[in-house]
Amino acid sequence: MGVRLIIMGPPGVGKGTQGELLAERFGIPRLSTGDMIRAALSAGTPLGERVRVYYEAGDLVPDDVVLGLIAEAFDGPETAGGFLLDGFPRTVAQADGLGELLAARRLELDAVLSLEAPEQELVERISGRRVCEACGLVTHVRAVGDDAPCPACGCSLIQRSDDLAETVRNRLSVYREQTEPLLAYYARSGTGLTAVDGLGTKEAIRDRLLDALRRAETAA
Repeated sequence: MGVRLIIMGPPGVGKGTQGELLAERFGIPRLSTGDMIRAALSAGTPLGERVRVYYEAGDLVPDDVVLGLIAEAFDGPETAGGFLLDGFPRTVAQADGLGELLAARRLELDAVLSLEAPEQELVERISGRRVCEACGLVTHVRAVGDDAPCPACGCSLIQRSDDLAETVRNRLSVYREQTEPLLAYYARSGTGLTAVDGLGTKEAIRDRLLDALRRAETAA
């Protein structure tokens, strides 16, 4: 059936990047609820129209609707060879719902991987991002320095409001409140939870994740 796993982690830790690398490595789809919501809206499916009501009102999409999107993906041919859940579940209630979906389909997770990095590093990663007003290039002050022009077109680089340090700290606080119980939830589960160091190059972090996955499969 292939590899079925969850990759978790706080904002800025690189789970999206690593999720893409792992999904490509194993030839499985990366299921991101944000991407799935946008795809459902675009397709105009009945579930997508339910999503639209909440999305256009600026409300959070309820768990049962999100789980409906996950269920549709599980029942599609693209996940027959496995899947990677990126940033989902976010709460214990979502994890319970996911467990029910998997059990109904007689599927089991191979691993739950949690990327970790110190909070100050995460704040610096996100608050240091800069975006070119003209060409849209995304870079970082570590690469170009403070008050530098865009290296691609020479126009001004700006800091997005959601990348401000205080905003980032608030996002991390929300993540801790929602996710620390979820980490314990999976640590107690039959699948278990494997923490992986999120510092270093993309390749080094990818290799650590692969090692963690191999250990989890061996333990199973």
